[in-house]
Amino acid sequence: MGGGGAPRGPRPLWLPHWRGCRQARRLSHSAGFSRPGDGGAGGGGTRGAPGDAGPVSAEALRRELGLFELRCEGEDAPDRLLQLCRRRGLDAPALANELLAFVSSRRLEAPLSAQQLDAFELEVLTRCSTHPAQGPRARGSRPGTLHDIRSLQHLLDEDDEEEEELLDTYTTPSKVAQKRGNSTPETPRPKRTLSSRSPYALFSPSSFSPCVTPSQKYVSRGGRGEVVTSFGSTPSDGGGGGGGCIPKLFGSPDAALTRGYKFMYQTAWDIREALFWHMEELGDALRTHHPLLEPVTVLGQIGCDGNGKLNAKSVVLEGDRCHSCGARVPLDLTELREFSLFPGQVVALEGTNSTGRRMMVSRIYEGVPLPFHTPTEPAGERRLVLAACGPYTTSDSIAYDPLADLISVIARDRPDVCILFGPFLDAKHDQVENFQLLGSFADVFKLCLKTIVDGTRSTGSQLVFVPSARDVHHDSVYPQPPFSCPELPRDDRARVHFVPDPCTLEIEGVVLGLTSTDLLLHMGAEEISSSSGGSDRFTRILRHILTQRSYYPLYPPSEELNVDYEGFYTYSSLPVMPDVLITPSELRYFIKDVLGCVCVNPGRLTKGQVGGTYCHLYLQREDTEGERRSPCVAAQVVKI
Repeated sequence: MGGGGAPRGPRPLWLPHWRGCRQARRLSHSAGFSRPGDGGAGGGGTRGAPGDAGPVSAEALRRELGLFELRCEGEDAPDRLLQLCRRRGLDAPALANELLAFVSSRRLEAPLSAQQLDAFELEVLTRCSTHPAQGPRARGSRPGTLHDIRSLQHLLDEDDEEEEELLDTYTTPSKVAQKRGNSTPETPRPKRTLSSRSPYALFSPSSFSPCVTPSQKYVSRGGRGEVVTSFGSTPSDGGGGGGGCIPKLFGSPDAALTRGYKFMYQTAWDIREALFWHMEELGDALRTHHPLLEPVTVLGQIGCDGNGKLNAKSVVLEGDRCHSCGARVPLDLTELREFSLFPGQVVALEGTNSTGRRMMVSRIYEGVPLPFHTPTEPAGERRLVLAACGPYTTSDSIAYDPLADLISVIARDRPDVCILFGPFLDAKHDQVENFQLLGSFADVFKLCLKTIVDGTRSTGSQLVFVPSARDVHHDSVYPQPPFSCPELPRDDRARVHFVPDPCTLEIEGVVLGLTSTDLLLHMGAEEISSSSGGSDRFTRILRHILTQRSYYPLYPPSEELNVDYEGFYTYSSLPVMPDVLITPSELRYFIKDVLGCVCVNPGRLTKGQVGGTYCHLYLQREDTEGERRSPCVAAQVVKI
């Protein structure tokens, strides 16, 4: 039954539009409006419910089926479908909906055979005999009736139930779902209520979640405000004046990622080019720092000879484009007493390759760190910086109680700068994964942002927001562009800063490296090492980050990360050696001095159902000649 009608395109595109049109058509009919050709108030009647369907013509049925490109084999197919409409009281759109659900749920291809049409008739007859069709008139609604807000709310609730039943026909129900169909659901989907539309509810988490009960484990936590690790001598007065300094992105504005970009339009050649450029830049630094005059010294990138995890027997060196055209050679590390390697690491190796098949490595030249920034402006007063990383809710509730406690800490300590890392709405949260939020992801983020901005307005603290790949409402790409919030009040724009991930921030001459990506976890799972003495894995990984001059030197990257390598080469390199590197991680919090850079893992504000940690940084730059002194005079990791 081929038929006319405009082509509809791929199936996933028409379903949301069809649902929206169906709901709008339902409300318009119940309120006394009609479509052209359907009649209406004073226009010859309206389109009735399925149970009140008038005579169905073959042309109307062909037109409805043609909208979805539904066709059937056999000359008697139109007569069979017409008979089915008349026997069950269905109109042409209702039959088209039934046939579309039947075809989609069984993944059938047009045209339908006679046997498939028999199965469709049997299914419709069975469903209609079990659930008699009811339309708007069966519920007591008639054309031309005026509705108030409560009756319209009732119609919306009924339409939600119809849509759920309709969507259920597009999937094959599991046996477990069939067995539990008559039981009370554990997390019933709440219906729309008038209270959730009140102005007060729009600014509370209850308007976005069916369950906002605070986490009992979080409420009953102990050790609130306890300092769990520290660095340096904390000033007795606490520091922090709640303003006076303005953080800014380090370097020229043209070199910073300040807006969204087209990502994932990359080929294998583009990725290879970006990796070669990075390798050649580090190779120039290695040649300058280490005089590599022997012909047995080679430059390349560490890789693995297979798809498995790197080990001492599977290490290969992939050469640069200039000297070896990207050729690979296996490495023998048995002569090395100490080494620390990971995939993607750019190194220079000294050794022999007598057979031409394997290189016996005798020495490894690692990367060279960048110089520190030398500011030209005079030193300022001491500054207090607070850094915290999401999630800002516990895993068993969408209530932002941990965030409220953090805002109370900001109001009490009045830090000059607050650096807040995502995720602000975690993609791994149970209610996000199970689609239990009643509002859009962007609306929940805007609520969270408004809560932070309003709660810290009296302190005057500068707010820096760093996105995360786990922010469900934002672009999941690395490097990640900053958040965009045009609704931000004009009075708050001067103190609210949206920066990319990663980024290099400058606060009165002190350079901070920021990244919300869990690089410690990703590199810790891939790094291999051999050491004669006690070796700290965190220190080794942090040293790699600083000497490789990249916020993410691992290649191939973790499967959790979507890397755009053209943007990676432009925006993910360290411009200078940072004075402070903040890299939040799921791993244990720490504060370490690595190569003169104070590296901090503040932990996460929540750990499952319990509270986590945040950190305080005390920055005081001194104008001294000669030996450099770290501007980070003290740091603390504190329990929330």
